[in-house]
Amino acid sequence: MQAFRQGLAEAGYVEGRNVRIEYRWANGRYDRLLELATDLIQQKVSLIAATGGSQSARAAKVATSTIPILFVSGPNPIAEGLVASFNRPEANITGAAVYTSELMAKRLEFLTKLVPRATTVAVLLNPTGFAADAETQYVQSTARAFGRQAIVVEASQQSDFESAFASARQQADALLVGADPFFNAQRTQLIALAARHALPTAYPWREYVDDGGLMSYGSSIASAYRLIGRYAGRILKGDKPSDLPVHLPTRFELIINVKTAKSLGLEVPIELFVAADELI
Repeated sequence: MQAFRQGLAEAGYVEGRNVRIEYRWANGRYDRLLELATDLIQQKVSLIAATGGSQSARAAKVATSTIPILFVSGPNPIAEGLVASFNRPEANITGAAVYTSELMAKRLEFLTKLVPRATTVAVLLNPTGFAADAETQYVQSTARAFGRQAIVVEASQQSDFESAFASARQQADALLVGADPFFNAQRTQLIALAARHALPTAYPWREYVDDGGLMSYGSSIASAYRLIGRYAGRILKGDKPSDLPVHLPTRFELIINVKTAKSLGLEVPIELFVAADELI
């Protein structure tokens, strides 16, 4: 949310000074999203920033057709029924699309280059998440193409993490973390568990690597939050969501934490040194 507040400040609005933000967290309970969106509407908010992926955006859209909605969602908000088009979203909703599940295959490719001994790779998924099925298919088909095996471990709440990582450590040589908003909110715990189990892990966003995770490949989630923060400021000044195009990512970054790699006994091959956008 820091990036959202930064974008909002760039548009002239500072929390506690000339704007108030009402926060609602589902804590991975996606079945509560509609209830939380309805509660915000009852608070007579000026707009809703649905930052928890496609499911939170759809819940907000079901809850209101009049209050402006800003989303950070998957790569195809048209297919998901959120907007009519990218350039002119229509209705009361717009935002930023980020590529998530579609990049699982590329993350797996980079991870196996960094950990060539990884004949079996686990993928951590939230079974209640919107993208779990798609991510499973992407990883399994890519693993087969590389002559690897992929297994799925699941977590839908914090209490599931310990057993999920223990299972991954027993069955696999490396781990992919799915691009679920609930996981992103718990990334400190996930990074600590990966370190404790000495499990080389690839993540969807660079924020994991900044905090000590091994590697990530994807677009910038912080840039997406910052954009909808600026959009929020424009809407508060009178712009309509239908006049603000949906933002699509144009750059994808490979980030590697060299210190974490060394702690795992891994040497970054020259191929990844060249390919990486940043080495931490």
